[in-house]
Amino acid sequence: MSYAARMRTTVRLNDELLREAKRAAAESGRTLTALIEEALRERLARRARGLTHEWIELPAEPGGPLPGVDIDNSAALLDLMEAPPGPPGR
Repeated sequence: MSYAARMRTTVRLNDELLREAKRAAAESGRTLTALIEEALRERLARRARGLTHEWIELPAEPGGPLPGVDIDNSAALLDLMEAPPGPPGR
């Protein structure tokens, strides 16, 4: 793209996100603008293809979830994940 075809705009980013983006750009030897353009192009291309999420396959426990785990109850799952290790009720 030629310089004349580019537009200047202001984008407000979270400070930490901007620091991470600048670091990633520097590590890859690119400008921050190039990094942002690439990420935006990739996101728009995924949207155009109908891909809004990247799917990963999670390993399953043989025989299903562990006893007492209801995968349809997100609040209970969160409680289980945040609970200290050890037998329940301790």
